Amino acid sequence: MINVKDIMETITMIDEENLDIRTITMGISLLDCADGDQKRSCEKIYEKVCRKAEHLVKTGEEIEKTYGIPIINKRISVTPIAMILAASGGNPVEYAKTLEKIARTVGVNFIGGYSALVQKGFAAGDEALIRSIPEALSVTEHMCSSVNVGSTKTGINMDAVRLMGQIVRQSAEMTADRDCIGPAKLVVFCNAPEDNPFMAGAFHGAGEPDCVINVGVSGPGVVRAALAKLGPDHDLTEVADLIKRTAFKITRMGQLVGREASSRLGVPFGIVDLSLAPTPAVGDSVAHILEEMGLQTCGCHGTTAALALLNDAVKKGGVMASSHVGGLSGAFIPVSEDAGMIDAARSGALSIEKLEAMTAVCSVGLDMIVIPGDTSAEVISAIIADEAAIGMVNSKTTAVRVIPAIGKNVGEELEFGGLLGSGPVMRVNTVSPAGFIHRGGRIPAPLQSLKN
Repeated sequence: MINVKDIMETITMIDEENLDIRTITMGISLLDCADGDQKRSCEKIYEKVCRKAEHLVKTGEEIEKTYGIPIINKRISVTPIAMILAASGGNPVEYAKTLEKIARTVGVNFIGGYSALVQKGFAAGDEALIRSIPEALSVTEHMCSSVNVGSTKTGINMDAVRLMGQIVRQSAEMTADRDCIGPAKLVVFCNAPEDNPFMAGAFHGAGEPDCVINVGVSGPGVVRAALAKLGPDHDLTEVADLIKRTAFKITRMGQLVGREASSRLGVPFGIVDLSLAPTPAVGDSVAHILEEMGLQTCGCHGTTAALALLNDAVKKGGVMASSHVGGLSGAFIPVSEDAGMIDAARSGALSIEKLEAMTAVCSVGLDMIVIPGDTSAEVISAIIADEAAIGMVNSKTTAVRVIPAIGKNVGEELEFGGLLGSGPVMRVNTVSPAGFIHRGGRIPAPLQSLKN
């Protein structure tokens, strides 16, 4: 039962502690839009997505007014476009332009799914789509792209990893006049989930329904405020219990919004993704949660342990509040999007090596990290390979979203604006991994993949 205390507590979370629904994301299958004629396929995609998502933004705004709950983004994810390209052929960028046109027509913040799943090799359409990503991101504003290069079941496709290092660099070069925004909308995954509502990695998996509503909730400020009230005299077991109880309350709100959006739109409800996704706003930082636990600065020794506690407690609290928790669910550590991470990186307390260690226990991976503009494609590929290996061996999702700052060096900054924030250029180990990367082939799946 919801009582007056619960209601007042939720109002405080929203008004003072940055609690919000980060996104409601409508996933839409494009499998019935495949056509041997690309122009006809694009027309089918435009018609179907606009019809399904026609009232998405309006519905989100109505729910905001009804319940007083901020819904920051309304988004769409679609079937990986490489699958549709396989049937149509032609220039994949035409699909990118179609997705951009859809986003502008229905008024969503982002549309994701300019994607390819190549963890075991390239199928028809995959390589052509991947090679088109730099151009596609340069001619669109609202479209996001992702590529899955590995999984625990299949191992890591190192040919794809090598190619993605080149693609990330090219994306930065082609958008250098816009603070290299291209690779900020490009994620390279291992073990990509099919129901993730968060950009830039959202796509609508082949195993998903024809249309579904997924919700992403975020409340790092709420968790930090709860820990501040708890004080320093309580042990870490009590800290974990408090985070679980707080995550439960946050997830319950996400469940409410998801069910309401599902009912109003006549679309099945999918999952609540309880991810503590930070913003550059003061008081909305995952790094500050870790510091509230007792760390002087995020990035010092002990950070990985504190993050492991946080991530586990968030998941345990979330699954008690909803039977359908999915997506990434946990804690995000995107450097440019988190005020505390930005400060830690500027001070030198937080390095890429430490961030890599943290990714073994958090939700995603090396996310929104600005690196020197002269970083080679091979080094970028090696960063991707390292992250994919962590995900593969630990049976978890990992990802890389790094932005080469063309023309900039360590200590300078890129400014993206909005939720993407700004980021200092971080030092990268430039000792060459080129010989390893250019071997290509596949890193075999680990022993734990043999579970049947």
